Amino acid sequence: MNTRITAAAALAALALAVTGCSPDEDTDSKASGTPSASASTPTATRDAAQAAGIPPKPTGAKRAELLRALAAANPDVVKYEDKAIDAARNQCSAINGGGQRLDYVAAQRFTYKDVTTTEAQGKQINEALKGLGFCKV
Repeated sequence: MNTRITAAAALAALALAVTGCSPDEDTDSKASGTPSASASTPTATRDAAQAAGIPPKPTGAKRAELLRALAAANPDVVKYEDKAIDAARNQCSAINGGGQRLDYVAAQRFTYKDVTTTEAQGKQINEALKGLGFCKV
């Protein structure tokens, strides 16, 4: 629960930072034809995600390796690959943030649509994420 609150607070802070320019700054940037210095950049978003303990989206071989590890714990979770990747990244925020009841949280996070994940499978998912070193940011 504390991890969700922490993650929600981090996302709220990010949203405020992204929308935090004043009308004067916006007007000045339009007049000069240059973007405002406070405009959000992919780097800022990536840094905020890393600060919340969320690793970058895996690609190529790393993505395939992660999906194989998740499928070993519960074959159904990879039915929706993008959801599984997002759930894994978000589970890292719980792991890296020292969350409690990680197996339960993983079971909840990897239960979606017509996929159900048990707490035992959640434990296997956590072990896979740690074993791969995926959650190290």
